[in-house]
Amino acid sequence: MKQRIISAIIALIILIPIIIMGGNVFNIGVYVVALIGLKEFMDIKETKKSIPLFVKIMSVIFYTIMILSSFGGDLLTLSMDYRLISGLFLAFLLPTVLYHDKSKYSINDAFYLMGGIFFLAVSMILLINVRANSLATLLYLVLITTMTDTFAYVTGLLIGKHKLLESISPKKTWEGTIGGTLFGTFIGTMFYITVINSEVNLFIIILITAFLSLIGQFGDLMFSAIKRYYGKKDFSNIMPGHGGILDRLDSIIFVLLGFMFFITMI
Repeated sequence: MKQRIISAIIALIILIPIIIMGGNVFNIGVYVVALIGLKEFMDIKETKKSIPLFVKIMSVIFYTIMILSSFGGDLLTLSMDYRLISGLFLAFLLPTVLYHDKSKYSINDAFYLMGGIFFLAVSMILLINVRANSLATLLYLVLITTMTDTFAYVTGLLIGKHKLLESISPKKTWEGTIGGTLFGTFIGTMFYITVINSEVNLFIIILITAFLSLIGQFGDLMFSAIKRYYGKKDFSNIMPGHGGILDRLDSIIFVLLGFMFFITMI
């Protein structure tokens, strides 16, 4: 627990100034975090099967281009050159024929990497563009995830008895999920009506915040399922006591994706 607290404090000392400053400082910070996340995504894959060096290099190149080319874009529009998408498909699918050995590189490997790169890149682009649009909105989304996670842990620790999905995440309980959702929704809603828009329809913002709290927990479970499949507890140990970058971003990634459905409503 002591190690976990120290890691969290160090992370906050680094992240809070970057988030407040915004602009290119924030963009570069997200890009660095994104690269670490990509490395974790590939590293966990390599616990079962090595990824060819050429494919790793292509992964970093396309991932970088996708993220950097979308700095400052519109929140509702993903601007991406078709040449980039075509290049992504060709760069990952052609080696399945060139290697001609599924023990080295197969079609499953290609789709794992293509899907993962696109999924993570879009999530990082959304993170950058939400911050460029509004610091308060980003804090609202982060607050939902952190409060949901914190109170799910506390509630589960105190009264948790009924396992949620033991095969994926043994420590999570239904009581924790309910407690996390209630507190995450309440605190997130209060922040929104106090800081962002006091005239918003209260019923709608409660429903939206509750949905985001739940989908954030779904994201946590999805990333846990990936770790279970590869027999890993964490994606890495870059943050002692917390795991890796993807262990920390799993919920916010899904909250960002879910928020896009409601951005025009609030």
